[in-house]
Amino acid sequence: MNHRIGFNPLQRMAAHRKALHRNMVTSLFRHERIRTTKAKAMAVKRTAEKLITRAKLDTVHNRRIVSGRLFDEAIVAKLFTDIAPRMKERPGGYTRVIKLGQRPGDASEVVILELVDYKLDTGEASDKKAKKEAKKEARKKAASQEDTEENK
Repeated sequence: MNHRIGFNPLQRMAAHRKALHRNMVTSLFRHERIRTTKAKAMAVKRTAEKLITRAKLDTVHNRRIVSGRLFDEAIVAKLFTDIAPRMKERPGGYTRVIKLGQRPGDASEVVILELVDYKLDTGEASDKKAKKEAKKEARKKAASQEDTEENK
């Protein structure tokens, strides 16, 4: 029986585990999406959700607690000014885990851990293409106008 098992130690010593959580949560808040194993994602998800809940109320006390867990002040600022206000209306469940399958080397389950309101940048690529085409059209028009002016 597995009674009173509070967390997954991930076969690491306490200091290594804390550093792992700190690094992965920092990467999650920086990129808003990370690719990792399922076991690590489930452990980091718990830590990230606690920090987001703490950041929803912007007080000096909460900033100090979060700063004690995350050492990157830019990420702490992003958490309090950008991420937490987006999650203000949400009562919990700030992250999602998307399964990708098994890793070829050791067959461990690989997942994507991302913030719930993460948006893919697919629309931006089509906007870039449209901008490129508009620039090409403008160049063609400018070239044709120059040709007509030279012919006069």
